[in-house]
Amino acid sequence: MEQPPEKVLIMKPTPRLQCKKISLEFRSVSALIEVDFAVFDKSILAIIGPNGAGKSSLLNCISGFYTPSRGEILFEERDITKLPPRKRAALGVSRTFQNVELFPGMTSLDNILAGRQVHMKTNFVQSMLYWPWGIREENEHREVAEEIIEFLEIESIRNSIVSSLGYGMRKRVDLGRALAMGPKILMLDEPMAGMNVEEKEDMARFILDIRTEKGIPIIIIEHDMEVVMDISDRIVVLEWGRVIAEGTPESIRSNPKVVNAYLGEG
Repeated sequence: MEQPPEKVLIMKPTPRLQCKKISLEFRSVSALIEVDFAVFDKSILAIIGPNGAGKSSLLNCISGFYTPSRGEILFEERDITKLPPRKRAALGVSRTFQNVELFPGMTSLDNILAGRQVHMKTNFVQSMLYWPWGIREENEHREVAEEIIEFLEIESIRNSIVSSLGYGMRKRVDLGRALAMGPKILMLDEPMAGMNVEEKEDMARFILDIRTEKGIPIIIIEHDMEVVMDISDRIVVLEWGRVIAEGTPESIRSNPKVVNAYLGEG
């Protein structure tokens, strides 16, 4: 008598980050309304929508600059909804901003090293006294920074003052500083805004390499739909603070709600 085939249990992957019914209100204005989505390992999730849709407000909630009025944010299954930004950064939640927020009078290397601050154990006095463990720790952080510089192909501007650099290179240094934080999830707020075609191609390549080589899941806000469709695994579409669609680039491209709200007929 034949035995029935054994049932194979398919384990669903655990999200690296999960937003559960996130709502954000400023007095009588609702910036986000019950936003739900998840981010999985080695994936790129794009968040798109017209201006004022709530995209940056959502990143501010995830990174801790805003506290949601309702809902939960889970990072590696831990509730981080009310954690301050520094503690989230120490856990591995890293981001860049729409405007390049670098130290203009410092070199590219020093700006990237600033991203290691959340991992530094040596205090200011110990560093000034050149105690052995302080020197050892500094060397370890410099090694990380140099690896990032090589990864982003910015060896030629390692010692350049940031204020002297072009916009595209400053964006790349900004990405380097976010990587220096040792992220377990990376959020990029319009990383290609203001770039020319060649700079966008370079940035897209680095983003894909971060996903594939480093295994870091990425949330990206970007208005260049050609880039979004090319590099994203999944897309969440916001309109007036609500999720109106979520899916693969192919499904989003043909979704009537998205076409009407954002993409247009062209």
